[in-house]
Amino acid sequence: MGKDEIKRLIENSKKIIEQDHEDFSKSIKSDLTSFKKKALG
Repeated sequence: MGKDEIKRLIENSKKIIEQDHEDFSKSIKSDLTSFKKKALG
């Protein structure tokens, strides 16, 4: 495995992790919003 290959793998992993984090954050926010509506509704 060359340096470039490792670098590329790390970059890809980083993108995947950031995307997962983004999705997770959106999911949490939407859960909170619906919870507030139920609680206050």
